[in-house]
Amino acid sequence: MTIRVQPITRAEHLAFVAARPSVSHMQIPAWGEVKQDWRAESLGWFDESGRPVGAGLVLLRPLPRLKRYLAYLPEGPVIDWFAPDLERWLEPMLAHLKARGAFSVKMGPPVVVRRWSADAVKAAIADPGARRLGDARATSDEPRARDLADRLRRMGWRRTEPGGEDGFAVGQPRHVFQVPFAGRSLEDIHAGLNQQWRRNVKKAEKAGVKVVRGGPEDLPVFYGLYTETAERDRFVPRPLSYFQRMWSALTAEDPDRMRLYLAHHDGEVLAAATMLTVGDHVWYSYGASTVRRREVQPSNAMQWRMMSDAHRLGAAVYDLRGITDTLEESNHLLGLLRFKVGTGGQAVEYLGEWDFPLNRLLHKALELYLARR
Repeated sequence: MTIRVQPITRAEHLAFVAARPSVSHMQIPAWGEVKQDWRAESLGWFDESGRPVGAGLVLLRPLPRLKRYLAYLPEGPVIDWFAPDLERWLEPMLAHLKARGAFSVKMGPPVVVRRWSADAVKAAIADPGARRLGDARATSDEPRARDLADRLRRMGWRRTEPGGEDGFAVGQPRHVFQVPFAGRSLEDIHAGLNQQWRRNVKKAEKAGVKVVRGGPEDLPVFYGLYTETAERDRFVPRPLSYFQRMWSALTAEDPDRMRLYLAHHDGEVLAAATMLTVGDHVWYSYGASTVRRREVQPSNAMQWRMMSDAHRLGAAVYDLRGITDTLEESNHLLGLLRFKVGTGGQAVEYLGEWDFPLNRLLHKALELYLARR
């Protein structure tokens, strides 16, 4: 089968997304407006009859003083990753991006490799012989994903290995935590929370914590908590303008694409979070909290309200996004993993991000620059 790749309109891209259960929120047209330092282009894949069979949002980052770009498809493209003729899907994309001036292409196939149940993750954390999540036996395994990785290597793609000891790479996380909702009642999901989570949700309710939906006017309140969280958890915060741009771009595309939740107690906002929805997949995107009055458990209350709303929206998956795969007690992110495990969901490993150097010299220079950062 011959596959043709060409630019498509925003309307064509959105129509393709709407025809699927879900795609990543980073593979919708509005995400290109969020990433203002990149140029965005929607690409479509077409079969011999002209039928659309794939789509992707490409972000193009220019090199200073050169008309050359890093092309990035975060958590995409949306194509048939297990097609027997995968080369015919990816080679036209590479040719198009090379003609656009790309010196390197980075993509993140949305393909699951392994899953670990909450019990399996808890057992791995307690096992002194397990230093990383991958050391523990997976609850389920997708052999086709390993075959896909081998095929990509033979085609010249190279997997981006996670940087640092916490397992997070430059780009999107390979390991995330998800709570399956499909076929489950809200009572089932509540019963799946661990005992501490259920106790904390009840404690917050008794203490009078109220979780409400906010609007764009509440983003500065969220941001104040977010910068406090960044200092406490040792990460570099994004500017307030980034979240304001997110709100404008995503809600313009779909009024319910982005939500903001705020946990109030005695007149003070103690926790806040953003939630994103594309089709039947819901993401807990950014979270923030203060250390003040932690005993009233505002974060648990807020998460349960978001999970409840996601269930009412018909979500098949509630996605708590990135987790560390490092299980050592010295890892400062282990507490966040334990918090997410309490939801009773699953740790999920994706295939990771892959690079294809179209110009090896410029690609190497980029690698050296990132290594120095």
